[in-house]
Amino acid sequence: MRAHRFQREWTVAEASERLLCSPTTLRALEAGKPGTSIGLLAHALWLFGEIDTLDAVAPAPSGLTAQRRVRRSASRPVAGTIAEDERDF
Repeated sequence: MRAHRFQREWTVAEASERLLCSPTTLRALEAGKPGTSIGLLAHALWLFGEIDTLDAVAPAPSGLTAQRRVRRSASRPVAGTIAEDERDF
């Protein structure tokens, strides 16, 4: 991460602003601290154009992407929809 930041000539403040994190968190990510967020790592890889390298580290199992159907319960509403009784306020 640090090499990519240096290559782009970004300061810690500039890179952390682009990653929407604090400079301290960016330094922890660059140091490889285990407490940093995997989401932040993915965002940093995307920002530096290296998101495909994540697949080399942790490839998805081939059976996971097989044609699996997910069934929704007929009794549960779809997330994000407002029921008719909730519209009356």
